[in-house]
Amino acid sequence: MGSVQIVTTILAAAITAVAVWLAVRAVLKMVAVIRLGQPAPERFADKVTRARTMLVETAGHTRMLKWGVVGAAHWFVMVGFVVLSLLVLEAYFEVVTTGGGLPIIGHWTIFGLVTEIIGVLGLVGILVLMAIRLRNRPSRPGGRSRFTGSTMWQGYFVEWIVLLVLIFGFVIRGFKVATDHFEFPFWATPVSHAVGAVLPAWEDGVSVAAAIKIVISMTWLIVISLNVTMGVAWHRFLAFPNIFFKREPARPAGSGLGALRPMTSQGKPLDFEEADPEKDQFGVAHVEQFSWKGLLDFSTCTECGRCQSQCPAWNTGKPLSPKLLVLSLRDHAYAKAPYLLAGGGKDLTGEEKATQAQLAHLDVLALAEADKPLIGTAEEGGVIDPDVLWSCTTCGACVEQCPVDIEHVDHIVDMRRYQVLIESSFPSEAGVMLRNLENKGNPWGAPPNTREDWTKGLDFEVPRVGEVDDFEYLFWVGCAGAFEDRAKKTTRAVATLLNEAGVKFAILGEGETCSGDPARRIGNEFVFQMLAQQNVETLNEAFEGRDKAKRKIVATCPHCFNTLGNEYGELGGDFEVVHHTQLLAHLVATGKLTPVQPVDGGVTYHDPCYLGRHNRVFAAPREVLGDAIEGELTEMPRNSERSFCCGAGGARMWMEEKIGKRINVDRVEEAMATGAKTVAVGCPFCSTMLSDGVNGKGAGEQVEVIDVATVLLRSVKPEQPQAGKETAPIGG
Repeated sequence: MGSVQIVTTILAAAITAVAVWLAVRAVLKMVAVIRLGQPAPERFADKVTRARTMLVETAGHTRMLKWGVVGAAHWFVMVGFVVLSLLVLEAYFEVVTTGGGLPIIGHWTIFGLVTEIIGVLGLVGILVLMAIRLRNRPSRPGGRSRFTGSTMWQGYFVEWIVLLVLIFGFVIRGFKVATDHFEFPFWATPVSHAVGAVLPAWEDGVSVAAAIKIVISMTWLIVISLNVTMGVAWHRFLAFPNIFFKREPARPAGSGLGALRPMTSQGKPLDFEEADPEKDQFGVAHVEQFSWKGLLDFSTCTECGRCQSQCPAWNTGKPLSPKLLVLSLRDHAYAKAPYLLAGGGKDLTGEEKATQAQLAHLDVLALAEADKPLIGTAEEGGVIDPDVLWSCTTCGACVEQCPVDIEHVDHIVDMRRYQVLIESSFPSEAGVMLRNLENKGNPWGAPPNTREDWTKGLDFEVPRVGEVDDFEYLFWVGCAGAFEDRAKKTTRAVATLLNEAGVKFAILGEGETCSGDPARRIGNEFVFQMLAQQNVETLNEAFEGRDKAKRKIVATCPHCFNTLGNEYGELGGDFEVVHHTQLLAHLVATGKLTPVQPVDGGVTYHDPCYLGRHNRVFAAPREVLGDAIEGELTEMPRNSERSFCCGAGGARMWMEEKIGKRINVDRVEEAMATGAKTVAVGCPFCSTMLSDGVNGKGAGEQVEVIDVATVLLRSVKPEQPQAGKETAPIGG
């Protein structure tokens, strides 16, 4: 060992020791912060499925590859990071001696070939990612991007570190080639041989280059260890457990979509018959009241901004960005952590749990952070502004796009729950909707005895449950379908088509009440439970004596479809629920309904969030339209899982949209840009919002918004009267 090797060995050992010590300290801190969260025992169930899902998502990059070039480049960089870590380890042998290498595998030609290929592809991948980040930098001319709000220096730092480590990997090999210490043939490592051809035969070059590579790598580890909120780096490690512990590992995509996470206290679902606000947690009032998985979510965020780029609120000038919301919660959690770890915190009555002695040594900044309200305006020093919280439509675009399975919607609704149930703080106009739900059983406040008025004028009898026992489907009409003028046309169309196809169905009539979706999404779990339990009891009575295969419900509203099918199971309601487009597609496919006159004029289809993204029903409505229209369906640029929200979800249907551009107008402009004369929908909320948007653009005479069922009815029974200009909905 020469003098150069002695120096490089000491340098490598010293910086590695410092980096490892800091990394261990950082990991222990992160674990301590995450453990501050509430229990979530359900996250440990079905470990085999969780492990399989985690391996498929990470190794296969199934979520990242939705972004094409970005996903492929990131995959090469990820594989490069994992596999080429072996070359960083090899560098510790190379600082000691020029001919050093990994024991056993370090001299295998296949090892040289694989690492050469991965090194080249990793270089290409990281250069592509750097170019994309620069092209989309927030400071560029043209305004905001998905990186707006991200800590840009951290992204640049990580990318340059990756680039330099890859470059110095080839420099080390090049010096080995130049000094005849390289064991791999040219055919397996052509790039390394090409680098060696231009480098001098410097015997100490290998050790010096290896030392530089180690210093670069350990500098990266030191920097991220001193910045535990540096998600752009830490997600490389935290993504694995975050994906493993996601809520529904068996879902094909978007764990955290569909059903909401139940309201829990100390890890157990809350029983409202016995719950006590002084003993049980009602929603989230403080960051430590999120589950430990929530805190892991916040720590894992990579700041990539894919959620932000898809969010309808962000895209229309609202203050909500799912990414910035998560980052705010993350930064607040880690800033507040010293106070919490010292024993601080408020109990459920608002009293301080720590003694003065426990808090005496704390930094004043940690104490100041502890005093911040979780929800509050800038003047109040709040972590999350109320306008941010109430801008969310719960469309799920953020959850769908997140490459590390963060469950944004669950966290937003948890914060809403506390605001509604304990603080009674929510947009005032939504109070009317909640009172109507409690008093009338529907959000519009319509008289319950008018639920069957939509049946008047039909040329066939609509049977009621109780009057007939021999029915295949219970037709869940829903509040919109029973009371809102536009939606009633859809209800009548579906009933007519079912009757035409010979499907035996029955309705509950006045026995039906709101599914509870608007109450649950706004955060009023109490009202949801009240309505849901009433409906479950009614439905179980209607299906008494039947097994699940014969407890079939068809619903026209995706919100009802989602609630009945995904959430009523928690309350003892086990049903097979289908959306009307699914049933209609089946009836057409089996020849029970036959389109005879194609509808022309051009048709585009708007995917409802709670039908498509939340429940993966994309094909059925398109199949129905494909059979009923003339020519090809014209797709909007944002469709299927990337469909843009109409703006009505998350109880936003009953809240004023006062900030930025109206979401429904943005979507209508996209629909009109296709040139289609008909915008087909599969949701009464979407119908209302898009119709209002079309009328607001003054295009009501040129563009018609109608349900998929109405399109099919016009094709099956051309003699049916065409819908004229839509009347205003109840409650406007």
